[in-house]
Amino acid sequence: MAASVHVTTDLAVNLLDAHSLLATFGVLGIAVVMFAETGLLVGFFLPGDSLLFTAGLLCAGTTGKASTLSLPMVLAAAVVGALAGAQVGYLIGRRAGGALLGRTGSKRLREGAERAEVLLERYGHAKAIVLARFVPVVRTVLNPLAGALGVPARTFTLWQAVGGLVWTIGLVLAGYGLGSSIPDIDRYLLPIVALIVVVSLLPLVIELLRSRRSAKHKSGASR
Repeated sequence: MAASVHVTTDLAVNLLDAHSLLATFGVLGIAVVMFAETGLLVGFFLPGDSLLFTAGLLCAGTTGKASTLSLPMVLAAAVVGALAGAQVGYLIGRRAGGALLGRTGSKRLREGAERAEVLLERYGHAKAIVLARFVPVVRTVLNPLAGALGVPARTFTLWQAVGGLVWTIGLVLAGYGLGSSIPDIDRYLLPIVALIVVVSLLPLVIELLRSRRSAKHKSGASR
C-alpha cells in the first residue's frame, strides 16, 4: 500500500508550479499552457509568466548542469501557443458573446473581465490588447471579451501578435540571460519567480489605484 501511494505522489503534476510542468511535459507543456491561459477561460490560473522565465533558465543551464531545454524550441512553442490561444479566445468571444463571461462563477474571472473592459475603454484597442498580455487573468479574459465587443479582427490579430511576441520572447530571453550570467541561479529561483509575479501585477495595481482616485474625484466634484 505504501509503495502505491509513493508512486502516485511522484507522478502527480502541480499545475501551479512551473518546474513541475516543465519536468513533466517539457516544450510541449509550454505550448499547451500558453494556449490554455490565453485562449481558454479555464486556464486563467496557470503560471504563464513564471513558466516562460523558468523555461529560459533551463535553456541556459543552471547550477553547472547542461541545458535541459532547447532555446529555439522553447521560443517557438511559447509564441505558437500564445498567439494561437489568443486568436481562439477572440473567436470564442465573437461567437458566444458576452454571455460566456456572464455565466462564469469565478470571482477572479469576473474581476478580470471588468479590468479588461477598463483597459479597452481607457487605452483603445491596440494599447489595451498589448498591455493585457502582461497582466495575469486579464490576458485570459480580454481575448474573448474583445471578440464579444466587436473589436475588428484585423486590429485584434495585429496587436495580439505584437503583444504576444514581446511577452513570450521577452520573458524567455530574460530567464535565459539571467541563467547564463549568474552562477547557481537555482538558489534564487523562488525569490525571482515571486518578483516576476509581483511585477506582472503592478499594472493591475496601478490601474486600480487610478480608478479609485478617479471615482473619488468624480464623487467629490458632484457634491
